[in-house]
Amino acid sequence: MRILSVHDAEAQLAQFGYYRLSGFWYPARTFVRNAAGHKVLCQFSGKPKRQDTFQHGTTLDDAVALYKFDKSLRLLMLDAIETIEVHLKTVLAHELGKTDPMAYTKATFIDPKFLTVKQGYQVSKWAEWLSRQQAKLAKSTEDCIEWHRVSQRAIPYWVAVEAWDFGTLSTHFQILKRKPKGWILARLNLSDAKIFTGWLREINTLRNRCAHHTRIWNQKSANPIDSLNAEPYFQGLNLSPSASERLYGMIAVLWFLLLRVNPNSRWIHDVADLVDTKPAIPGCTYQAMGFPAGAGFPRQIFGI
Repeated sequence: MRILSVHDAEAQLAQFGYYRLSGFWYPARTFVRNAAGHKVLCQFSGKPKRQDTFQHGTTLDDAVALYKFDKSLRLLMLDAIETIEVHLKTVLAHELGKTDPMAYTKATFIDPKFLTVKQGYQVSKWAEWLSRQQAKLAKSTEDCIEWHRVSQRAIPYWVAVEAWDFGTLSTHFQILKRKPKGWILARLNLSDAKIFTGWLREINTLRNRCAHHTRIWNQKSANPIDSLNAEPYFQGLNLSPSASERLYGMIAVLWFLLLRVNPNSRWIHDVADLVDTKPAIPGCTYQAMGFPAGAGFPRQIFGI
């Protein structure tokens, strides 16, 4: 890997850290090959082993540029997730809160399978979730929650959700009975609770990676997203298995949901513009993001 300026390199390594940056130049490292020229696989990960040498044309400055590109991606993903999270909190609080202001504390709204303690566990998923959200309420310093606490008033659903993070929110949807789930899905013009639950799980994972400044541009998920195959939107995208387990698939899902929440959003335009600026580093391809073969964001597929 070429270092164009020792002074700049020292400053970059001091600012971002060697180990963090190494994840961004890793794809540019050359492969270990056997005598026949085939890639040698790691016995632990099953992935091709890498050498400490780099492909021709790799520079430290480009690795830093890729890090900054990834940072911009994370900020855009958080922007979309915030919009979806706030809307979902609003919908949950309205649909369940109008039935019972304290619905989030009532087991009557929970799928019975989550009320029983599974073998090997000490508490049910419902009890675990209830304890988690109670802890978040206890820690919260939001004025609306403090007022209810000081006034010794019960905290209604529409106030309680202000203390929840995305994980608490998504798990609450997961453990609800079919009927209240249907109320939420109807507000989003959806019907498949299983697929939506999977989306929420993966959005939460992405949200946590972004919030903790962890690389996302070429991250592969252990739980590929499912598409709504009856939807013309997903039929047009025709996501490949690679897309479904990488960032492209998440971008597709986030945009699908954003259009339900805010049809006037220009988020996908910002994403496309940013994706097209990805630094050209050896080994760091658009396919690693899950995009179809080609150069850049598939604008035509999204109609932009």
